[in-house]
Amino acid sequence: MSQRQLELTVPRVRARELGLPLGRFKPGKYNAITDVEGVLVGHSTIIRGEGPLRPGHGPVRTGVTAILPNNGNIFMERMNGGGFVLNGAGEVSGMTQLMEWGLVETPLMLTNTMAVGAVSDGVARYLVDRYPGIGDEHDVIIPIVGECDDSWLNDISGRHVRDQHVLEAIQNAKSGPVAEGNVGGGTGMVTCDFKGGIGTSSRKLPEALGGYTLGVLVMSNFGKMHNLRVGGLPVGEFLAEKLKDVRKRGQTYGSIIAVVATDAPLLSHQINRLCKRVALGIGRVGSYAAHGSGEIVVGFSTANIIPRRTQKMVYKLKILLDQRLDPLYEAVMEATEEAILNSMCMAEPMKGVNDNYSPALPLDEVRRFVDACRPIFASVKKRPQQSSAPASRERPVDADKEGEVRLAEALPTAVRGAEGIPYPTRPAPDEAEGSAPGGSSDT
Repeated sequence: MSQRQLELTVPRVRARELGLPLGRFKPGKYNAITDVEGVLVGHSTIIRGEGPLRPGHGPVRTGVTAILPNNGNIFMERMNGGGFVLNGAGEVSGMTQLMEWGLVETPLMLTNTMAVGAVSDGVARYLVDRYPGIGDEHDVIIPIVGECDDSWLNDISGRHVRDQHVLEAIQNAKSGPVAEGNVGGGTGMVTCDFKGGIGTSSRKLPEALGGYTLGVLVMSNFGKMHNLRVGGLPVGEFLAEKLKDVRKRGQTYGSIIAVVATDAPLLSHQINRLCKRVALGIGRVGSYAAHGSGEIVVGFSTANIIPRRTQKMVYKLKILLDQRLDPLYEAVMEATEEAILNSMCMAEPMKGVNDNYSPALPLDEVRRFVDACRPIFASVKKRPQQSSAPASRERPVDADKEGEVRLAEALPTAVRGAEGIPYPTRPAPDEAEGSAPGGSSDT
């Protein structure tokens, strides 16, 4: 049996089923960005042709992925958003306005580099058909569209993405489980020289830390095999030696676009900070954000609605205190790492233009490597939901004890002020002596 035939006989499973160490927080019901209420995901996948590249004719290995916040009603009822660019050799159209206004008001779309214009146009047509007042009664819109280069497998210059594919992705968007791997915008993507694509994961914080849900979806297309880390283990170095004769995509390093959603009540600057921590999750899998790569992150919070129409002068927002962001930072790093690994674990091997071949991540080899390292995991035993902070008899009252903490004890005002500065434990000397500044007493 050939290597390709063997790959096709091994069932694809998500990373969690390999028994990997994937962090201390639990995933949501679907372990997907759709665990955040109101977030929908849909795909349109285009696969046709084979053999030599004929620009404009194929082979075609590409598509579109749509992420719809607020059950698709994001134009009239907008949400707080933000983003972060780790390395900018890539593009997310609409991000300039997103960062300026801190608002998400269109679906978020993922596709290949040379289809950004077509997808943006398709979203514009969809929204204008749905809201005819755009450009007259309402302001103009700039759709949010992220891209990665799938030219190793796809006739990218042929620009095969059309309006119908954009509409199909949007109409297919739903809650629940999300298709991963060779689907939608991830159809022709490669990660660490293995087949990559779309991946997603989520985390549900304990009630003591707010009980918030956070989800990440990636279109993963970055990296080199020898840099790959799976659950923190140097699996890539091991596989690179075994697969040293496999032809790879050469000097292209690729890119990754990540989308973060959460129901935590965050302002734009807090979402920006959350998006920065996505970069740490990308790094966990082996990225060093190469010169020619684009690591771009977009995020939004579903907790507050900013209406497009209102007669009021102001609107009220719920806001999470900044010093309560740390659990979300850790959770988004974990979810990003797992989302990338899911994109690889669920992707099937693929042959594309000029018979370029992208093998699937060999899950049996990964299992064997993980099993060999399992005695190391077993030597570090933790209770479920236990904090990774060092134990101490003098731990502060607001220490991150997760499930061990009662909600009343988790309130930041019990220990810290709004800026995270401890309250004085005793009065200042002047106050103790009953005197005002300057040595004179109050009268």
